Amino acid sequence: MSARWAALPVLLVAVFVTTLDFYVANLAVPSIRADLNAGDAAVQLVIAGYGLAYAAGLIVAGRLGDLLGHRRVFAAGLALFTLASAGCGLAAGPAMLITARIGQGIAAALLAPQVLALIGRLYQGDRERARAFGWYGSAVGLAGLSGQVIGGLVVAANPMGLGWRACFLVNLPICLTALALTRRLLPHAAGTRRDLDLAGAALVAAGLVAVVLPLAEGRERGWPGWTWACLAAAPLLLGAFVRRQRRLAVEGRAPLLDLAVFRERGFAWGLVAVGLLFGTSAGLSFVLALYLQDGLGLTPLAAAAVCTALNAGFFAASLRPGRFGAPVLVVGLVLVHQALGSGPLLVGLALLVTGAGMGLLMSPLLSSVLASVRPERSAAAAGVLGTVQEAGGVLGGTVTGAVFFATLDGGWEAAARAGVTVLIVASLGVLGHAAARRSGTARAAERETRGSFT
Repeated sequence: MSARWAALPVLLVAVFVTTLDFYVANLAVPSIRADLNAGDAAVQLVIAGYGLAYAAGLIVAGRLGDLLGHRRVFAAGLALFTLASAGCGLAAGPAMLITARIGQGIAAALLAPQVLALIGRLYQGDRERARAFGWYGSAVGLAGLSGQVIGGLVVAANPMGLGWRACFLVNLPICLTALALTRRLLPHAAGTRRDLDLAGAALVAAGLVAVVLPLAEGRERGWPGWTWACLAAAPLLLGAFVRRQRRLAVEGRAPLLDLAVFRERGFAWGLVAVGLLFGTSAGLSFVLALYLQDGLGLTPLAAAAVCTALNAGFFAASLRPGRFGAPVLVVGLVLVHQALGSGPLLVGLALLVTGAGMGLLMSPLLSSVLASVRPERSAAAAGVLGTVQEAGGVLGGTVTGAVFFATLDGGWEAAARAGVTVLIVASLGVLGHAAARRSGTARAAERETRGSFT
């Protein structure tokens, strides 16, 4: 194996653990609540604090990679994630755990754009990049889908009597090994050393917090007035950020985000499809966690066993991703909808098909979105893509949850069916994007063929 390809596992480890830790705490929540005597608000912040810090920091982190060097920021992010994971595992109370989870989110934000930028630098040519981004998509998807499974298995296994703490402490040997290999395997390049747009960083972070925080916390808290105030302020803050970035670009100064990335062919619509896909994944995880445990009365371990079908389908299909992922995803979700109420076995079989659809789709979709951007804009694109992934997951979980609880009076099965119906609609949006992209590719190929004969 060449040194370039030996570097890929180091990058994928960072992708896997940071994606996994967004989901892994879900099934550990009851144990955390009991062990730390944590209230509802504290438990919610254990989950939301990570995603909030992750989403708010991604665009700034992408720019930091340009300024300071991608390997340097990657190493700093990995070191911080290791320390924060230790803080989670050793937390003596809810406040310490929430603080450590926010630290994990900041570290994850530092890592994500650097991974994509380094992959773009290490692997050249369409074939190499497609292969590398294929592995990247598989790591993201598998971590996202297996988070609750791994969390349930770890809590049930209770290694060394650590209980839920093992969900976080298991990161330490993995991250320390990756950190030791970072300097040896990852390429170094000096940053640009230009100034960081601190005012822009504050605006975009505040704007993203104003979107993600009320969506993550609003439903659980009954949508108090501050959630609506935040949502109303979000477009004002983000609009001010966009205006500032445009002004800096006109003045010849360095903006935090190169807005020209949105003019790259297919990038903006690709982001919509990515948001819908990650929203579908998060929404499905939410429905499964409630329906399998509270609706069917399964233990966390038994619920994790049913969810392994989703993981198995994803992993098997991701080895040979293809163009039919979106249709298979739609069919899988329709089967899940029909299987609800028919027992865990049929639900598991439907999840196998759904996971296969996600596995076929994830890598090609992420690869096509990033491939549509010029290499010099890869860091900006990576920050935006990561933000859309995170925000899409929060929005998907929020919308699905709102529909689920609004129909819960009709029973667990009716609520689960309503939630999955929302996901079917979202998957149809992904299918529409895939069809439009194939049509555009076919038209481009036809124009190229006609041109060659003129």
